[in-house]
Amino acid sequence: MLSRRVIVCLDVEGGRVVKGVQFESLREIGDPAVLASRYELEGADEIVLLNIAAHADGVARLPDIVRRTAERLFIPLTVGGGIGSVEDAGRMLRAGADKISINSASVARPEVITEAAEKFGSQCVVASIDARREQNGWRVYTHGGRNATSLDAASWAARCSQLGAGEILITSIDRDGTRDGFDLELTSAVARVVTVPVIASGGGGGSAHIIEVLSVGGADAALMAGAFHDGTCSIEEVKTAMRKTGLPARVAA
Repeated sequence: MLSRRVIVCLDVEGGRVVKGVQFESLREIGDPAVLASRYELEGADEIVLLNIAAHADGVARLPDIVRRTAERLFIPLTVGGGIGSVEDAGRMLRAGADKISINSASVARPEVITEAAEKFGSQCVVASIDARREQNGWRVYTHGGRNATSLDAASWAARCSQLGAGEILITSIDRDGTRDGFDLELTSAVARVVTVPVIASGGGGGSAHIIEVLSVGGADAALMAGAFHDGTCSIEEVKTAMRKTGLPARVAA
């Protein structure tokens, strides 16, 4: 069995890492390069750096932030937020990213996933999906959770996989920042319809939540931010708990 991954997310705005609840009420955490390096030393398997700045300046500054962060890391770095074309993806990969995450742009023009996968390889392309629970399913939202679409999250995940995405990052907007646990039903619904790895995001607050989503939710990786930033949970604690429950986990270098 392949090792399950513990991923740390760094939401970046104005060159600094921030964290909020349900994509709102942001507070500053620190410098992305410094935090990424620290989390690698603590045993993180990957870092996801997401530009959440809605304005063009945030996208323009991203390659420099990626470069500063990547030069400190040996673990994979995924970069997303404002990537709308193969050219954007190329800039991030040349700056040092190992993977790029595409969200809103793929809803507007799904072909961008295929174009990126054909140019850089599916292993470099992560389809990021933000979803809210509605009635018996989950609706896909874009632009930082502000714009509702007509897409069902599980169906859209399946389409993204067919288009060439090598991974699916599924985020529960309802759970984001709450630390009440991942949305197991949402994660399971996505994992059932794709053959590529699924990363669960939104709601993680501790080791028990990560173990639950990896073992019950069908996720291949769990992404967490706030609990790591605040020190209420450590990566070492998560990895120890995983191994005790039989989930394979990479040992920190």
